[in-house]
Amino acid sequence: MPDYFDELETRSADARQAALAETLPGLVADAQETAPGFAKHLEGIDPAEVCDRTALAKLPVLRKSALMDAREAGEPFGGYAAGPVSGFDYVFQSPGPIYEPGSRSADWWRLGRCAHASGIGAGDIVQNCFSYHLTPAGMMFDSAIAAVGATSVPAGTGQTDLQVRAAVDIGTTAYAGTPDFLKVILDRAEEMGLSPAITKAAVSGGALFPSLRQEYADRGVSCLQCYATADLGLIAYESSAMEGMIVDEGVIVEIVRPGTGDPVPEGEVGEVLVTSFNRDYPLIRFATGDLSAVLPGASPCGRTNMRIKGWMGRADQTAKVKGMFVRPEQVAEFVARHPGVGKARVEIDREGEQDRMRVRVEADGGNLEALMESVQAVMKLRADVEVVVPGTLPNDGKVIDDQRDYS
Repeated sequence: MPDYFDELETRSADARQAALAETLPGLVADAQETAPGFAKHLEGIDPAEVCDRTALAKLPVLRKSALMDAREAGEPFGGYAAGPVSGFDYVFQSPGPIYEPGSRSADWWRLGRCAHASGIGAGDIVQNCFSYHLTPAGMMFDSAIAAVGATSVPAGTGQTDLQVRAAVDIGTTAYAGTPDFLKVILDRAEEMGLSPAITKAAVSGGALFPSLRQEYADRGVSCLQCYATADLGLIAYESSAMEGMIVDEGVIVEIVRPGTGDPVPEGEVGEVLVTSFNRDYPLIRFATGDLSAVLPGASPCGRTNMRIKGWMGRADQTAKVKGMFVRPEQVAEFVARHPGVGKARVEIDREGEQDRMRVRVEADGGNLEALMESVQAVMKLRADVEVVVPGTLPNDGKVIDDQRDYS
């Protein structure tokens, strides 16, 4: 297969800047004209003046809270999409809830670039273990698999025995899904005395820890990750060089001081802002809440776009566990369901190369089973629950404590 997905990946800095100067003014103008939310958000902005990164950095930041506030006024996409709900092929729901549009048009989320960099192409059979239920990840990777000419097995999540059976019977050669679940499949296959032919993996939805990547390599699986979101599609991806993540050609990434829109110096950790060139859903200076930093220079693989270090935690306390976001608002909802609970703290760590979540609750007693059921109902994840006496939890303002080591 060719080294690169297309010629955009190896453009010179001058060519990339020229393309930016041509694209940005039209993107801003279209957003103002077709999306009522942006007409208000960017009121008074002259699109012709937004022709480079310096000018872009002067525009206001758009946060997810704005999408939610506008949705509550009766518009599912908050007025930030270029058209009504009925004009899109898909509507997805993320925690919040936040609603995102989707389209069947070719590689609408642009993840084909990630699949190609992961070595997936024509002749591969890809077991797509991302969820197809309400969230867009399954369809996002289906689109990517089609973009590189491979075959998709829409496996979804869970049902490990059936996953193993399908992988062996069909001859699956590649995996797409969260980093942890591939290990679950491979371990179960070993227990069943079966040997799937999986040699490639494209993962997202959680951190790929170095020890887990090495375990996959020891089992003959090359595993690369990408950074993508339901709102924006592909943001950045790894290549075979495995030196940071290369920013996708369909977005602009800025690293800013958390809580502001001010770019930080190269190498300094800050919040990731993304501007998407998708005219259907033209998010401009959209705050992801994620932390990262710019890496100097270009990738040794020959791709020339900016590189970031990858996901380095959250600018807020939101965390991603087994591919699902856990937000402070959900912790508050859990506490509100139980009058006897004064405080709660979600603690996240790793056990056996998998994410583990524990919820510590300050209360004078309480029904442990009811608390566990409530956690699963609100946060959509199973967790251990520990009841502690009032005054035990640290007085540090944290309701979500992510203890995982990302180094």
